[in-house]
Amino acid sequence: MSTEPTKEELMARIAELEKQAGSKKSGRLEFKVSEKGGVSVYGLGRFPVTLYYEQWIRLLDTADNLRHFLEENKGKLKLKSND
Repeated sequence: MSTEPTKEELMARIAELEKQAGSKKSGRLEFKVSEKGGVSVYGLGRFPVTLYYEQWIRLLDTADNLRHFLEENKGKLKLKSND
């Protein structure tokens, strides 16, 4: 037999959902540990980007190379400002 949530429980849930909705609209990045132990980044696009620790370290170690690659190929890339 299920019981109805209390007013306090409903208000807490509403507050939690409002907080989540606000963070999605702010453009802020949010990090979470996934159930499988990866790190997910929310706020980059429609879906989160999830990598494991070693993958994040490899990516971060090549950040300068990635930034250089992006700048060299900027003319070939689709940019939001080009829409």
